[in-house]
Amino acid sequence: MRRPRLDRRLLLESPTRQPDGAGGVIPGWQVLGAHWAEVRFASGTSREGPGVAIARSGFDITVRAAPHGSPARPVPGQRFRDGPRRFAILSVAEADRQGFHLVCACREEVAP
Repeated sequence: MRRPRLDRRLLLESPTRQPDGAGGVIPGWQVLGAHWAEVRFASGTSREGPGVAIARSGFDITVRAAPHGSPARPVPGQRFRDGPRRFAILSVAEADRQGFHLVCACREEVAP
């Protein structure tokens, strides 16, 4: 197995819900920390939405492992941010037998 090239700095974000003062909530994102990562394209599709084309791209993002329960360990429902790009985390698994790295299956959606 090859060693991953962790050459991109990504922010790990978790969803938040803040009261809006009128009985509802405002969804948002909280930065949990930064990870050096390898981002590899895995798949892509395109479809027509209501008046706009939507491109969906799948990526495998590899990061250094963190213990279960650690706030530094990515989990499904969180996302990685790279500037204006957002990668929703769909699943997380150990990338190697030794448990040194995690691979996160992610999805990026872009509506031009």
